[in-house]
Amino acid sequence: MNPLTLLLPYLVSGADKVPSPEDVKAGWGAFAVFILMAVAVALLGWSMNRHLRKARRNADRGVFGTTDEPHRHAS
Repeated sequence: MNPLTLLLPYLVSGADKVPSPEDVKAGWGAFAVFILMAVAVALLGWSMNRHLRKARRNADRGVFGTTDEPHRHAS
C-alpha cells in the first residue's frame, strides 16, 4: 500500500478551510500595489523605447562597426 494513501486523510484534515465570501475583500492597499505596478511597467516600457531609439541612432552612425565582418572571439 502506498504510504501517501495512509497519510492523505491526516494531511487533508490539517488543510486550511475555505473562507466565506464575506471574509474576503479587496482593499485599498492591493489597489495601490496594482497601480504602482502598472506605473512601473509603463516607465520601464518608456525607458526601453528610449534606449532602443538611441541604439538605432548609434547603429546608423556606425558606432558599432560593420555587420559584414565575421565576429572574432577574443583569445
